[in-house]
Amino acid sequence: MKKALVTGSSRGIGRAIAERLAKDGYFVYVHFAGNEQKAKEVKESIEQNGGKAEVIGANLCDTADTLKLAEKIKDIDALVLNASVQYRNKWDNITLDETYSQLNCNFISSMLLIQAVVPYMKQNKWGRIVTIGSVQEAKPHPDMLVYSASKAAQTNMVQSLSLQLAKDGITVNNVAPGVIYTDRNFEALSDKEYAQKVIDSIPVGFYGEPKDCAGIVSLLCSDEGRYITGQNIFVDGGKSVQ
Repeated sequence: MKKALVTGSSRGIGRAIAERLAKDGYFVYVHFAGNEQKAKEVKESIEQNGGKAEVIGANLCDTADTLKLAEKIKDIDALVLNASVQYRNKWDNITLDETYSQLNCNFISSMLLIQAVVPYMKQNKWGRIVTIGSVQEAKPHPDMLVYSASKAAQTNMVQSLSLQLAKDGITVNNVAPGVIYTDRNFEALSDKEYAQKVIDSIPVGFYGEPKDCAGIVSLLCSDEGRYITGQNIFVDGGKSVQ
């Protein structure tokens, strides 16, 4: 049975991806940073549907904690880097603490975990790495400068690594969601006037759901996805091309 780690999989997009990969036959490591109970609920959901999973915790804003996680997951076949930190702040009010937190979680932890798993993937001549980016790579939010920049940096890393790892049977891709209705944006979208502006900016005319991101990740982590690498795939209802 192949193994997968999905970071930030105790809720939202990460949970949908973890449950889908378990359905596809992966043993899934359900990762959490702060809410172990939520991660256990995902594990239970996976097992109730015939899958296998284990809960694993780490604070990816902390490099030392990330390195501890890296030691535990060196023998996985698919790495889905979904965890991220996002702060809303005017560009001229951004603090160094906010900057380091977002860069550590959104970019540096991705690099460290990739470094940890690639030797095993090379040995097997098979591996799948998928980072979860954001439509903000193409349409940066004015109050999320560091977040959008960190996601763009992650995608640049994906494109570089895809060329370096292709000969080893390892594909590396980025999936960039648009507006996905999760607990991260419940509060912002509860403002009806703001919510309408957001919907008006999406060509298909509605928010996405976490499951809308799970299908493409499932493909990229499968044998059927073997010929797709180095791609940045937007799942955003057309928002990135407006």
